[in-house]
Order: sequence, then structure tokens, then C-alpha cells
Amino acid sequence: MSQKIFEKGTKFEAEKMVEVQVGSVVSRTLIDHPTGTVTLFAFDKGQALSEHTAPYDALVQILNGKAEISLGGVPQLVAQGEWLIMPANVPHALKAVEAFKMALVMIRS
Repeated sequence: MSQKIFEKGTKFEAEKMVEVQVGSVVSRTLIDHPTGTVTLFAFDKGQALSEHTAPYDALVQILNGKAEISLGGVPQLVAQGEWLIMPANVPHALKAVEAFKMALVMIRS
């Protein structure tokens, strides 16, 4: 990881805050408050998160690579620079079509 220290008030490159590891899904939480979280993820090609739901909307930004994100059983490709809002209580799943990194923002309300 090229950026080792995360300090509030200091700029950083989100993509460099988490690295893809072979055969793994890696996460790093940047903000964790009762009102919401911001988490970075790195998925190796072929890795996935099985279908689940969340009680709040979740905003995904693909930082690099490409993911297949299914919402309510309907898959769609989401690539670098694209964003997707996963609605609350709708089953969703993610799969790495190729290695990818993403930011996940969840605001609890």
C-alpha cells in the first residue's frame, strides 16, 4: 500500500488506500459513525459478495476495474468512474469481472 497513513484534513488517493490481494476481498473503513460509513474495497478477479440486503441506501463508486452488481436479481456491469445507488432492502450481490476497487458510502437514516 503506497499510502500508509490516513489523516483527516490531508488529501489522499482512495484507490491507493486498499490493494487487491490474490483470491481475496479486502476492505478498509475510512469513516465509521452511527450515522454512516465510508469503506474502500478491493476484489480480486472472480471474488464476490453473495446476495444480501441492507436497511439503508448504499452508494458505490468503482475506482478501477469492473464489477457485476446485481440488484433484485438483475445483473449490470459497473466500470471505473461509474456510480450506482443500491436501494435499501433490495437484494444485491457483487462479483469481480476483473480485479476492481470501489468506495461504498452508506448513510443511515
